[in-house]
Amino acid sequence: MIESVAGVLNTVLLLLRPLVFAAGFIAGVGAITSWGVRTRRISPFSPVARFVRDKIDPVLVAPMEKRLLRAGGTPYAAPWWALAAVVLGGLLLLSGIQFLRDQFLMLAYASESGGGLLLLLIKWTFSVLRIALFARVIASWVGGGPYSKWWRWSFVLTEWFLAPLRNVIPTIGMIDISVLVAYFGLGILESVVLSVVR
Repeated sequence: MIESVAGVLNTVLLLLRPLVFAAGFIAGVGAITSWGVRTRRISPFSPVARFVRDKIDPVLVAPMEKRLLRAGGTPYAAPWWALAAVVLGGLLLLSGIQFLRDQFLMLAYASESGGGLLLLLIKWTFSVLRIALFARVIASWVGGGPYSKWWRWSFVLTEWFLAPLRNVIPTIGMIDISVLVAYFGLGILESVVLSVVR
């Protein structure tokens, strides 16, 4: 059962890779032409410009342009931000599916061995805590806080061990290194727990 799910995810990956590449290529061509029309490198009265305004901008650029203008950016940069979003989204999608496939394969392998499931659960627990630490760092960059609906989970999962560290470890200027210490501390603690369980 588990291996068949991993096989399905592998097939999905094989089908998605060329689609993501094609979407990135199409978004790249759309971003270049939209930028050309916006900066008047392509005549705004040409058929290409009309096609860009009618077909490409509403789908690719307009959603990004609204967010960019709200953040104080210029509309000329919207095609490039849209391209970056498409490429990054495609890479994240492929990475996420590949990660799930690998986890199902590890689960299948662990279920065949004796104490493998306990070891796998320990590894997953520490991996989730590391991901939550990364999310907290990203939240601090983009202005997310502990009460934000997108970032609250990372604060809930990590605050119980970061708060005592912050009381002990001083900041270096404006940089709080407690997250870095916690990351390496989790690695050491994971290896200790795994050595005890094995």
